[in-house]
Amino acid sequence: MSAASVVHAAPLVPVLAIVGVGLIGGSFAAALRDGGAVGRVLGVGRQPSSLARARELGLIDEAVTLEQAAQQADIIFLSTPVGATETILSRLKPTLRPGTIVTDAGSTKADVVEAARAALGGHIGQFIPGHPIAGAESTGPEAADASLYRGRTVVLTPLDENTSEAKTRLTRIWESCGARVMVMDPQVHDTVLASVSHVPHLLSSVFMWQVATAHDSDIRMALAGSGFRDFTRIAAGSPEVWRDIFLANRSAVLAELQEVKAALNRAEQALQDADGEELENFLERAALARRFWGSRSGLT
Repeated sequence: MSAASVVHAAPLVPVLAIVGVGLIGGSFAAALRDGGAVGRVLGVGRQPSSLARARELGLIDEAVTLEQAAQQADIIFLSTPVGATETILSRLKPTLRPGTIVTDAGSTKADVVEAARAALGGHIGQFIPGHPIAGAESTGPEAADASLYRGRTVVLTPLDENTSEAKTRLTRIWESCGARVMVMDPQVHDTVLASVSHVPHLLSSVFMWQVATAHDSDIRMALAGSGFRDFTRIAAGSPEVWRDIFLANRSAVLAELQEVKAALNRAEQALQDADGEELENFLERAALARRFWGSRSGLT
């Protein structure tokens, strides 16, 4: 067979638009490029310097406006603070092509669905809410990592208006990045993520704030080791992003904080009572649960 007769299959995503080319959006583009699943990549963002850097790094081919992205892209991926969702979708709507799928990476889903319905109206079937459970404290295009989603879970919270074809296509796209796709109800997602993602970040930030504002913070940090590093790592995340997450999922986060306070009170009471047996039992249950989760998840 001659080279001229070889037929190359079209990429899974002929034209991709990334709105917010940082860690999450940039890694999505890099993963699809790495797997040969994307053709052209468009970048949309607020900072021209970040878009220029994303182009230098090969994450995008061209910087465009939201309106241009809506006119050209087959898939539009929103990797922005959740509070910006309605504004972005409202700007996309007038020029959104009928076959284009819009999805997001927001850490909350019920509020995103509400914003999408308000912004898109009759075009709501083109929006499939999503949340990749992956990340790092690093930000910006330089943080993009083609392997970020490998072996990680991506939650989709589809709407009744989404077609089966669109849902299947988006699932295949995420799987081409090496991710596992899980389907959930938006409210269930928000309740669960409040426990295992949002409250841990809030507690890390609260502890970091307490240490940083202490009168002897310099010496505390000079003596801090790996435990301090591991516990406070996520506190270095984007304040803008996390502000929106906490406010958007406020009820679930507040409910979870009550459970955390109850656990803290139990541990504190054992310490006040000098009850070594109760304190050890408390710590042992936590240690066993953490070891089991680590062995099951493959994360340590």
